Amino acid sequence: MSFNQIKQAIYALYLTNKFGFRLRHIHDSAEMSRLRLEYAETLMQRLNIAVEVENTEKLEKGGQYLMVSNHRSIIDPLIIEIALQHMGVHGSWIAKKELYNSFFFGMFTRNAGTVLLDREAKQMGSFFKEIKASVAEGNSIFVFPEGTRNKTDQPLAEFKDGSQIIAMKNRLPILPVYIKSNANEALMNSLKNNAKGQKVVIEIGDIIDYRDRSRTLEEAYRQTFNIG
Repeated sequence: MSFNQIKQAIYALYLTNKFGFRLRHIHDSAEMSRLRLEYAETLMQRLNIAVEVENTEKLEKGGQYLMVSNHRSIIDPLIIEIALQHMGVHGSWIAKKELYNSFFFGMFTRNAGTVLLDREAKQMGSFFKEIKASVAEGNSIFVFPEGTRNKTDQPLAEFKDGSQIIAMKNRLPILPVYIKSNANEALMNSLKNNAKGQKVVIEIGDIIDYRDRSRTLEEAYRQTFNIG
């Protein structure tokens, strides 16, 4: 590991826990969203990674959605927070149990207004109850339907069950977004040398009706972005 990588990792750990501590004292969802965005912008500026958004005209400003995205990098949530800020879309992230226990992300994840997904839980009632409460506060729900980072050579991994159920239970239009760039490659390039700026492009897709049962969510997502 190079000196620059070590330096960036230490700064990222400091910043993540700093904002995690600040978020611990916040209970207003709008303020939580503001602080998450501030964190995302601060870290991405440090990494010198810019976010470019395509097709913003497809999104009604300030709406509530179930946002679904592909997932290849640990900075994907930051990219999405930044991409959606100008459209007035803020939400609660669904976070898996492993992130709650993470040394690096644990404090931030637990305090940032996320909804815990414990796949080992026998009952999912409390999970859906938390989502409903978040939606009632005016939040969208953000989820990576692949379930974890896609580390394969394929552009998209198989979607887990559940995302479409969340949309239906809460009557949320489904907002598909696609991180077109290899965000993990941009991150690795930045860690090697952040003097050279990187750019990540994210595309907004057409809204998917949560009542549409003619195809699976994965099929609709693939068709939206022409993913084979």
